[in-house]
Amino acid sequence: MNLLRKILFPVVPVYYLITWLRNRLYDLGIKKSTSFSIPIICVGNLSVGGTGKTPMIEYLVRLLKDDAKIATLSRGYKRKTEGFQLAKSTSTSEDLGDEPFQFYNKFAANVTVAVDNNRVNGITKLLQLNNAPEIVLLDDAFQHRKVKVGLNIMLTTYSNPFFNDMVLPTGDLREPKSGYKRADIIVVTKCPSNITNIKKEEFLKRIKPTEYQHVFFSTIAYANKVVSKTAELELNSLTNFTLVTGIANATPLVTFLKSKNLKFQHLNFKDHYEFSPDDISKLESCEVILTTEKDFMRLKQYKALEKRLFYLPITVNILENVPFDNLVKRFVKQF
Repeated sequence: MNLLRKILFPVVPVYYLITWLRNRLYDLGIKKSTSFSIPIICVGNLSVGGTGKTPMIEYLVRLLKDDAKIATLSRGYKRKTEGFQLAKSTSTSEDLGDEPFQFYNKFAANVTVAVDNNRVNGITKLLQLNNAPEIVLLDDAFQHRKVKVGLNIMLTTYSNPFFNDMVLPTGDLREPKSGYKRADIIVVTKCPSNITNIKKEEFLKRIKPTEYQHVFFSTIAYANKVVSKTAELELNSLTNFTLVTGIANATPLVTFLKSKNLKFQHLNFKDHYEFSPDDISKLESCEVILTTEKDFMRLKQYKALEKRLFYLPITVNILENVPFDNLVKRFVKQF
């Protein structure tokens, strides 16, 4: 815990009370949530960033895209546009934000991608489209209670689970821990690939799921190849490259690359970092740059980096995937 967070500890009870009261007003129906006529699935968390929401949205897209018309709706964090924006072939990460731009680049043929800070307005606009979606996936909307969500999927990381944390500004929680009770499904993300049943049981005891909640565990699956705009290379063929990250938590990626005995220099920037002309100029001197898919979406626009810029694809691997898949599909079918 850094010094500033310690200094701000007296603010914690105030933040706790404000967020608790807001949730209580929604629970009592004093503050209203808007319902919609189609299944709304939310992927979110209690903490600020780094829990794996993007790969989870992509998992759900792959799971559902063959059965129904899907739309993803995000707020478009750090985008340079206002209001409702529908992704199109000319869109950039500046128009949509990093994650929605990534969704569009991967799933444009199967999914409608939109952004709007006002999720109620965003869903309303999506339903007015000629090719209106039959399912909407809300990205990072666990605290956005103006929308009545049908299925709430809450993520928490193995290394920093919500039950060991506290609210902002000293901790990383956006709201009190009790907010976990709104989740229908809780996924412990970024687990070790060899997580034991004993460790799972320890987590279950700490989470204390209610009788209606389901808890799953997931790992990150890294690809064996890295990808550029025009080529693919075997990951193990990379030597003395530069790793560039602008995500909330790069530790799992760094750990994985070190486990492969790869030699690299790591340039670690803050989450959603906006690369400056000076940054790009410095990167031009790198022979090979490896980055995350999210960072690749922002960096690929620079021609000078095109031939040396690669990203390492990842997917989420839910260890109990059949029960998880069945729960999601049953919710959609019974809606």
